Amino acid sequence: MSYIGGYNPGLLRGVKHLHFIGIGGSGMYPLVQILNSRGYEISGSDVNEGSIIDAERALGITVYMGHDPQNVVGADMVIYSAAIHDDNPELQEADARGIPTLERSVLLGYVSRLYPHSVCVAGTHGKTTTTCMITTMLELAGRDPAAVIGGKLPLIGGYGKAGTGSCIVVEACEYAETFLRLTPHIAVLLNIDNDHLDYYGTMGQLKLAFKKFALMATNTIVANADDEGVIQVINSIDRNVRTFGIQKSADYRAANIREYKTGFYEFDVLEWDNYYAHLCLSTPGYHNIYNALAMVSCARALGLEASAAEAAARSFSGAGRRFEVLGEVNGVTIVDDYAHHPTEVAATLATAKELGFKRVWAVDQPFTYSRTRALLHEFAEVLSAADRVVLTPIMGSREVDDGSVRSEDLAALIPGCVTVAGLKEAADYIKANAEPGDLALTLGCGDVYKAARMMLQ
Repeated sequence: MSYIGGYNPGLLRGVKHLHFIGIGGSGMYPLVQILNSRGYEISGSDVNEGSIIDAERALGITVYMGHDPQNVVGADMVIYSAAIHDDNPELQEADARGIPTLERSVLLGYVSRLYPHSVCVAGTHGKTTTTCMITTMLELAGRDPAAVIGGKLPLIGGYGKAGTGSCIVVEACEYAETFLRLTPHIAVLLNIDNDHLDYYGTMGQLKLAFKKFALMATNTIVANADDEGVIQVINSIDRNVRTFGIQKSADYRAANIREYKTGFYEFDVLEWDNYYAHLCLSTPGYHNIYNALAMVSCARALGLEASAAEAAARSFSGAGRRFEVLGEVNGVTIVDDYAHHPTEVAATLATAKELGFKRVWAVDQPFTYSRTRALLHEFAEVLSAADRVVLTPIMGSREVDDGSVRSEDLAALIPGCVTVAGLKEAADYIKANAEPGDLALTLGCGDVYKAARMMLQ
């Protein structure tokens, strides 16, 4: 029987052997690391080999290729990701044997409470980068934090780690209210934008979920004063709040902002209008000023000096798939980015256009039919900032194609846009048409990164 509900402090009481279905996923890996470090026997299954599975096997974990009912024999509990469907043979076998099953986000809520000081980073955009920045700040300060991150952080060599310190930094996803399973010591609210409305229905319901998340903070809420949705949330609650911003008055404000090289920014941080720190960012893009401000706003609550935030800003050069420069082929620079919402695409393309390339090619893989359909005109507007746009077919992910929207519908709204049949065709098109001095930028949270790697071959 699946476990449903809020926090259960006795969740793993009597459990010795945990089996993970989809153990090679980036969301599973940090949980595997943490629970393995605490003495649990771990096994798992997946359908593809990969670097995460290699790392898990190096920890002594048994990983099976393919989903087979026999894989769960001997397990005390089975963990599955949201991508695993009810007809999975291992889930069905666990139910038949009476082995408790648990969705990943429930386990994440439990694991996060193993650490006294959890920093949970929420927002429609910037979660991964900000989570990486805060983890970097704690790591460089010698605090050895645990971390659960949606992208690779080179400093720790992966998507998370099992730290020995008192802190855990968690990327808190709002999809389907999974972040409400967490109890943050510090809750970070970056922004609230019109995403996941297929689940929430209205912006009001989405903001209500963020309000619930903020109210769960046991110490401090760190909030973006320049984001209207965030301000609407925090203005209606009575909690200890620290704000950050650029445009409006805030507890932590960026001042004297300047580009020290094309696309890269440095600035002073004023704490209550007094000089506090000087941050020099090693990752490009104006939008990263906000992510860095969120990081520095957490320092005092974590018992860190401003110098820890300064060191993190200098050291952190980006997360995997966040404007990740993969290389250069025949004079064409290849960059991959996770952006899959119009606001994110706009910020990423603005950064790309700042960097002085002859032309910027956007190779976009629209993600989910509902988002593409609902934000069709917004996507068309922001993608038009690129010099050339190539669209792959929509990646449905968890959704079934009902035929109501196609990439061709989006392409018709973008001057000069072309559509291709798949990732290989996208890579081939760039190889045939991009010229020395151009930037080819793959965009999307699906598997469009494979096209970028094909361009490098």
